[in-house]
Amino acid sequence: MGGTSNGSTSLDIQLNGSTSSLLPKDTRKDEDPTLYFKKIASAFFYGMASFMITVVNKTVLTSYHFPSFLFLSVGQLTASVVVLGLGKRLKFISYPPLARNTFMKIFPLPLIFLGNMMFGLGGTQALSLPMFAALRRFSILMTMLLELKILSIRPTTAVQISVYAMIGGALLAASDDLSFNMKGYTFVMITNAFTAANGVFVKKKLDTSEIGKNGLMYYNSLFMLLPAFIVTIFTGDLKSSMAFASWNDPFFLVQFLMSCFMGFILSYSTIICTQYNSALTTTIVGCLKNICVTYLGMFIGGDYVFSWLNCIGINISVFASLLYTYVTFRRKQTPDKEQLIPTTKGEAV
Repeated sequence: MGGTSNGSTSLDIQLNGSTSSLLPKDTRKDEDPTLYFKKIASAFFYGMASFMITVVNKTVLTSYHFPSFLFLSVGQLTASVVVLGLGKRLKFISYPPLARNTFMKIFPLPLIFLGNMMFGLGGTQALSLPMFAALRRFSILMTMLLELKILSIRPTTAVQISVYAMIGGALLAASDDLSFNMKGYTFVMITNAFTAANGVFVKKKLDTSEIGKNGLMYYNSLFMLLPAFIVTIFTGDLKSSMAFASWNDPFFLVQFLMSCFMGFILSYSTIICTQYNSALTTTIVGCLKNICVTYLGMFIGGDYVFSWLNCIGINISVFASLLYTYVTFRRKQTPDKEQLIPTTKGEAV
């Protein structure tokens, strides 16, 4: 596994190990572990960022009863623009300057990015964390189908079995959700569609666009900041947010700012994970963090209603997530072409 291409794998087999005399020794020993480490590290980084922002968002929106997830999304967009703008000015990062065709180069990512953020926050506010985590697993199936359609990436049989088991567990949990909220369910399913589209199109743009990961993050946030702010005004959320009573509470203020900043961290980690892995891997890692979110969510927010059928379904989905992790990240001694998911660059994931 790692950066070894299919062609070099075949050469290894044909020459029964004699390839080491044909290829530089340092290349064979250094490149594979380095790329493998980047895959694992980027996936772990994304999982931690996704876990932290879910918990902080839930605390702000439910525990503190903040009235507007739309206003919170504006805060997250603003934080991304400010951090990335300062980063470029201080020469920590770089990305191409704004041009007339910049929007078209990254379209439809800005719209997908905004929809994913807004509806995700709306679902977080409306549902208990365990049910939110279970329903989010539908994004995995959507991502798998989109990867097959757009990127021509065909998952292995083991991957498909684990994904179908996750979906089955989520459906079982939803069948006995005593705190059923139609609005929350709708928001989460819309978020799943946006998440799947976001992962696939980020992978495609990183492979075909010269804007780069920093440019994608910056321009996604920049182009959608004004539309999001306008929506917040017309829905009355700006007024209700400004009238919120806890703005003078330092504990709430710290968590609100953390939520805004974590929006940027999540965007960065999503692109890094997608760059080194696949869109499906990024989506599934985002759901893996829900192992912690699921059980912690039974105590955070105070809106989870226990039932045995619901709990069993959630745990089936969790264990299926662990199965996918094993299948995806196990390191093979002799890679088999039929057992790997090729990326658009021909690498094994």
